[in-house]
Amino acid sequence: MERLIDVIQGMKRCRIIKMEDHYIHAEFTSAVFRFMDDVEFYFDSGAKIIHMRSASRIGYSDFGVNRQRMEEVRLLFNNRVSSRPK
Repeated sequence: MERLIDVIQGMKRCRIIKMEDHYIHAEFTSAVFRFMDDVEFYFDSGAKIIHMRSASRIGYSDFGVNRQRMEEVRLLFNNRVSSRPK
């Protein structure tokens, strides 16, 4: 969870809204039109996986932006070692 928080906080136009034991909700704002996207992460400790969801608040199509963002998060997460003290 700490590694994912580091990744999210390092991304542009992002703000973490809520953090709980197994859950993170963040908001990402688009650069041009300032559209807001909701991004959620659920940590399934039993299965040892992170479920993630990214959705636009308005509109029908985002031209693949949410998928690209989640791929970027996955790539950054897999390439980062947590910098937070234990």
